[in-house]
Amino acid sequence: MNSAASAVFPQTFAAVRQTTHWHDRLAQVLLVVACAGLVIFLLAPLSMILVKSLQDKAGNFVGLALFVEYLSTPGLRQAIVNTLVMSSLVTAITIPVAFTFAYALTRSCMPGKGTFRILALIPLLAPSLLAAISFIQLFGNQGLIKGWLPFATVYGMPGMVMSGVYATFPHALMILITALALSDGRLYEAAESLKASTTRKFFTITMPAAKYGLISAAMVVFSYMVSDFGIPKVIGGNTNVLAVEVYKQVIGQQDFGKGAIVALFLMIPAMAAFVIDMLQADKQAAQLSARAVPYQPRRDKWFDIAMFAFCFLVGAFMIAVLGMAIYTSFIKLWPYDLSLSLRHYEFGLLEAGIFSAYTNSVKMALLSAVFGSVLVFCAAYLLEKTRGANGVRAFIRFLALLPMGIPGLVLGLGYILFFNHPQNPLNVLYHTMTILVISTVVHFYTSSHLTALTALKQLDGEFEAVSASLKVPFYKTFFRVTMPICLPAILEISRYYFINAMTTISCVVFLYSPDTTMASVAILNLDEAGEIGPAAAMA
Repeated sequence: MNSAASAVFPQTFAAVRQTTHWHDRLAQVLLVVACAGLVIFLLAPLSMILVKSLQDKAGNFVGLALFVEYLSTPGLRQAIVNTLVMSSLVTAITIPVAFTFAYALTRSCMPGKGTFRILALIPLLAPSLLAAISFIQLFGNQGLIKGWLPFATVYGMPGMVMSGVYATFPHALMILITALALSDGRLYEAAESLKASTTRKFFTITMPAAKYGLISAAMVVFSYMVSDFGIPKVIGGNTNVLAVEVYKQVIGQQDFGKGAIVALFLMIPAMAAFVIDMLQADKQAAQLSARAVPYQPRRDKWFDIAMFAFCFLVGAFMIAVLGMAIYTSFIKLWPYDLSLSLRHYEFGLLEAGIFSAYTNSVKMALLSAVFGSVLVFCAAYLLEKTRGANGVRAFIRFLALLPMGIPGLVLGLGYILFFNHPQNPLNVLYHTMTILVISTVVHFYTSSHLTALTALKQLDGEFEAVSASLKVPFYKTFFRVTMPICLPAILEISRYYFINAMTTISCVVFLYSPDTTMASVAILNLDEAGEIGPAAAMA
């Protein structure tokens, strides 16, 4: 049939072949450029960490001597144990709570679902250390309700776990809502016709369908806590973890060799969680067929009341943590003078110079949102909608997924070692706003990349084929068809970049200069100086 069509319309098919050929040649060149960019700004910095871990302070090759020396240090071994215990406890608490909350939003007919969902997402809008500040004010040595905890002190592991649950809850919730929303209602109808109990339906239909979502959420929460720096720095006390240990070695002792070693240890659990998540994703088959019927929850008075009560308690917890931070920001001198004042805002914005840091954060967030969304979407378009250069494509796909398993502190340290090298021609980027934007775009690249790919996969390839047959240049198709249809996904990527750029600490804590201090870093510095009121106000 193709040969017959070619004979009837020879000029049309020749034009299609010619247009497609030129299009793909240009795409291959752009793919090579994208690959080079990921190598320079992702792979090369990570490679420098490995190189530095094999050298002493003078730059001499010492092999695994530093590893042996550092592993014999009791402090590092304890930091590894503390990191794994903290991350495991946060995961064990967050996942059941988030799953129940998501179950209530998707499987009940309770009132106020929209309000509860908004309350649950509040932690996304502030640095993770906000929760730590609030728990100190609630349960610390001079806390508002310090005697209410069943353990001796909030500092250390208890405070890190509570703050971690608050900070990671929305990340797990969004994944689990998606997992529970994709359910085939026909399965539940069949189970009801067979007189299956509610418990049996839950364990034979709901849980198997949500299995991948649960594993993915658990890996995200675990990776988040392994790499988080703000929470243990503020409320960790004497309980050392790997993220803080990297900071101490690099900033405190200027020992980049040992910092690189700790960074590699920090990468191991995060990468392990990422690999587990990817392997599970490969095993996950599509459980929602084209004939599936969306599940519609039915009213059940006592179940709806129970779910409402649970969501109310979780929402109250979210409001209490945020409310305590707001209250602290208006108190003159905690706990001696509880009168309300704007002095902390005046001090933070004017005297402490947070206003300039705030404008830096807004500028960096806007640049990351604009350039990040453009770069991510264009790269995803080249991968999904063009042909050729298969080896380069496979390598780009690997590099695009790599940042999800790289903690921000590790990436930041790699940027120091790579871009601060005197022989690197890109040294001019160091301590500039540009390097902060690039590191942020790279750090949060994976989720944005997957979002763009998902949107592009929904577009039928016939759009490009028809445009080529009509001799419409590919760039016109891109701007007139592809971008308008994918605009919601592009805006979602921009929002994701903006929010994370405003609140990130770990990725930029090594890279800022006095002129490019970020608001989140300035808040951390205020807390270190004992100015917890101004820190709460600025957070």
